[in-house]
Amino acid sequence: MKPDTLVHMANQIGKFFQYQRKDEVIPGIANHIKQFWDPRMRTAIFAYVDQGGEGLDPLVKEAILDLKEAREHGESSFQGT
Repeated sequence: MKPDTLVHMANQIGKFFQYQRKDEVIPGIANHIKQFWDPRMRTAIFAYVDQGGEGLDPLVKEAILDLKEAREHGESSFQGT
């Protein structure tokens, strides 16, 4: 899947969660990506963020970084909303 498609999809998720309580936005985005994105899609967006993550909404980028960090530390059950 092309990076621009993943960026668009991730930003759409962010738009949905922007209306949640402030403390639920980032965990909500991360949890949605973890639950509903194919592992290959997650790997691709992690690589894209590693290259700068141009075009990603700041909160979306933060959620992806949190999810990536949890994966790297072997946390198999990221707890979002």
